[in-house]
Amino acid sequence: MAGRIPQSFINDLIARVDIVDLIDRRVRLKKAGKDYKACCPFHEEKTPSFTVSQQKQMFHCFGCGISGSVLSFLMEYDRLEFVPAVEALAAIVGVDVPRENAGSVPEKSDGHLYAVMSQAEQFFRGCLKHHETAIDYLKARGVAGITARDFCIGFAPPGWNSIAAALDDVPEKLLLEVGLLTCNDNGRVYDKFRERIMFPIRDTRGRVVGFGGRVIGAADGPKYLNSPETPIFHKGQELYGLYEARKSVRKLERLIVVEGYLDVVSMAQAGIPCCVAALGTAISTEQMRKLFRHVDEVVCCFDGDRAGRQAAWRALEASLPVISDGKRLQFVFLPDTEDPDSFVRKYGKEAFLQQIQGATPVVEYLFSTLAQGLNLSSIDDRARLAGLAMPHIEKVQEGILRQMMLEHLARMTGTRATVPVPASRPSPERVTSRRPSQSRLEERLLAILLRYPQVAVSLSVEEAPTEVGGEALGALLSYARANPEAMTDELLATRAGQADYEHLIRLASQPLVVENDEQLIATEFREGLKRLAELWRRGERRAILVSMQADPNREHLSELVNSRRNSSLKSELPEGSA
Repeated sequence: MAGRIPQSFINDLIARVDIVDLIDRRVRLKKAGKDYKACCPFHEEKTPSFTVSQQKQMFHCFGCGISGSVLSFLMEYDRLEFVPAVEALAAIVGVDVPRENAGSVPEKSDGHLYAVMSQAEQFFRGCLKHHETAIDYLKARGVAGITARDFCIGFAPPGWNSIAAALDDVPEKLLLEVGLLTCNDNGRVYDKFRERIMFPIRDTRGRVVGFGGRVIGAADGPKYLNSPETPIFHKGQELYGLYEARKSVRKLERLIVVEGYLDVVSMAQAGIPCCVAALGTAISTEQMRKLFRHVDEVVCCFDGDRAGRQAAWRALEASLPVISDGKRLQFVFLPDTEDPDSFVRKYGKEAFLQQIQGATPVVEYLFSTLAQGLNLSSIDDRARLAGLAMPHIEKVQEGILRQMMLEHLARMTGTRATVPVPASRPSPERVTSRRPSQSRLEERLLAILLRYPQVAVSLSVEEAPTEVGGEALGALLSYARANPEAMTDELLATRAGQADYEHLIRLASQPLVVENDEQLIATEFREGLKRLAELWRRGERRAILVSMQADPNREHLSELVNSRRNSSLKSELPEGSA
């Protein structure tokens, strides 16, 4: 659904749900003084170190360092992303989630759309029971009745008006909106799905948001047909089987990406319930981000033919911007003519798991693919490999993985590989880019601010320079000062939808070492801001000096100096330079 959830609604929602009640329904808490304790649900431990404060409405584990309030607990425990977690909290309270459009006018809830899709799912399931052709097809594909039940597989009957007749109390406009009906160029409205095996596609809360239909018989159209984009269904964001995998396995360690709906179903039936599939297209970056949100290891399993390898390469390209240190991505290619469905039915579960054990890590797969057809004893081909590899390496987040890729490339080419820096005249933004020490300091300040928002309240205007550091630190600092009662989840909510949101969640969960000494933490935060401001001013000075050296005529220098927010910079320039 389009539109942002109002911040005031999120704040009110967090305040209305008691954290002790919510957590106690999932993890048995015991009273321990003024707080509550339990063994941490997020890591293995024998001695309870997971503490819930009813007074602060926060939880914290002294073992693994994770902490937050009701919203972040739901996100971690139920493996929900931000918006579904807000919706889950709203369901507990019994209210609809409002949205704002560009003009800040609240939009109505999409609850009625989910209700229509649920009705359609029940209709299709009922149809399957009475169509022998569909039942025989599933039996021929090895799908047992209990498996069809667990995945709520159904059947769209032949005909042009079946769904509208079955859901006669639902307006035609609504059926068109959710993609159950379609309209041709002549204005004729008819069933989108006809004579197809129907696979319900669920979001992470288990709600049906779309369908995938597999043709049987002589029906017209493509072999597979998916629901169109709707207010509740976005093909590039959902994954078939993810909800079922989370439901079957309490703690997912790994997810296996396969190509089709029946691959997922066959794997689950064979005792491998951790498989998901993209929805008829190449897997997207958003889908890869969602996978790594749930697990640390993703294995892409594709057919060994040309199409399978092309799909694997697209998956690799989609994953590079989101894969990070601590995350593993691997690739498996099945023998020619086999797909996961046929392989597991022919050879069994253990044989398939052996294939997974022999998966190729992402770095090895990247370089082996790029090096195909190249003679690495040739200087020209080594240079070509470097030219092919660098655009992919540049997409990877800074960290150990990226460094390992650079070192691997250096070994293959016999050169020292680095991420190239443009040779054009340095811009102020390039010169003032954050140095490692500055980046580490800024991340530390973000972690403190997210865990202890109250550290911002007592700062004076001079002590809280929101123009230094990155955009996130300035925005969060301003919000915390303007909202003295704000807590961790409220701050995180202000960044929902931003590129740094997942990173900020990880920072908010990191232990600070000096936990429980709020005075010491507040002092560290105040002094850290001073240090960051000084590092920022140095960067500004370097920018001006480099610009002076690069432009002997200094035509733009006056404008550059005047644009600096810290007027003291002018006085530090060499005399007569401005």
